[in-house]
Amino acid sequence: MTIIARRLVGHLARGIVMILVVATISFFIVRSIPGDPVAANVQKLIEQGMAPQAAEQATRVLYGFQPSGSLWHQYTDYMLGLLHFNLGQSVTHAGAPVTGVLLEAAKWTVLPVLAGTVLSFLVGIVMGVYAAIRRNGKLGDLLAISGSLLHGVPQYVLGLLLSAIFATLIPILPADGPVDILFDPGFNAGYLGSLVQHAVLPVATYALAAYGGWILAMKSSVVTVLGDDFILAAELRGMKRSIIFRYIARNAILPLFTILALSLGLLLGGAVFIERIFNYPGLGLLLIESITMRDYALMGGAFLLITASIIVANIVADLFYSVIDPRVRSGEEVSA
Repeated sequence: MTIIARRLVGHLARGIVMILVVATISFFIVRSIPGDPVAANVQKLIEQGMAPQAAEQATRVLYGFQPSGSLWHQYTDYMLGLLHFNLGQSVTHAGAPVTGVLLEAAKWTVLPVLAGTVLSFLVGIVMGVYAAIRRNGKLGDLLAISGSLLHGVPQYVLGLLLSAIFATLIPILPADGPVDILFDPGFNAGYLGSLVQHAVLPVATYALAAYGGWILAMKSSVVTVLGDDFILAAELRGMKRSIIFRYIARNAILPLFTILALSLGLLLGGAVFIERIFNYPGLGLLLIESITMRDYALMGGAFLLITASIIVANIVADLFYSVIDPRVRSGEEVSA
C-alpha cells in the first residue's frame, strides 16, 4: 500500500468517526429545542373544532408520518437510517425524505459558492503576486489596502451593499430568488439567462468576501518565496522576469490550495446569510426554515451535511497537498 493510500484510509476512518460523533451531538441538541410542529398542528386543528382523533389523522395525512417513541428509540432509528443515507422525513415538506430535500437545496448553494470561490481565488492569487512584487510602490499599497478592507467586511454586509446598489439604487440586477418565474425550466436561452442574471449578486458577494483573504495570503506567501535561494540564483543567472515570475507564483501558490479546499467546505455553512439576503433556495435558507419551523430531521440533516462537507474538505486538502508538493512526498518517503 502506498503512502498516499495509507493516508487516505486513515483520514476516511477518522472522518467517519467524526461524522458519527457530530450526528449524535446534533441529534440530541436539536431535539432539546422546545417546540413540536406536528403536535402544534394537531392542537391547532382541535382548537378549530376538530375531534382529537380526526386531528391526529389529518396531521398524519398532511405530513405523511407522525414521530413517536422514546428519545433513545428515535436515536437508534436515526443512526441506523444514517448508515443507509436515510435522514428521516421533513415535517415542513409534507413528509418528503430529508435526503432529497437537502440534495435539491444543495445545488443552489454549491454552484454559486463554487463559482464565487474559484473567481476570487484566481483574481486574488494574481493580484497577490503583483502586490508582493510591487510592495514598495503605489500599486502594491493599493492592492494590499483593497484586500485588507474587503477581508474585514462581513459577508452579509457586502451582500446588503450590493443588493442596495445594484437592485435598488441602480436596478440593473435582480436580488430575489434564483430565477424568474416567467420562464419554463429547461435548457432554453430565457431560463438559462435568468439563472445567470439572478446568480450575479450572490456570486459577486462570495467572490468579494473571499478576495481579501486570497490576496493577503498570496502576498505573504510570495514575500516568503522571494527570500529563497533559488530566486536569487535565477536572478544571478539573468533569467527573464516572466520566468522568475512563474517560479515565484508556482511555489507560493502551493499552501493556498489547502486553504482553497477548506474554504469550499466552510462556505456551505457561511451561505446562510447570503441566501437569506437574496432569497436563494439553498442550504442556508433551508437551515433557517428548519430552525424556524422546528423541523428536527431537516435541521439535523443540514447540520450533518455542512459538517461532513468540512470534514471531506479537510481530507481532500491534506491529500491534495501531499500530491502537488514534492517536498511533502519526499519527506514522507524518508520517514517511511
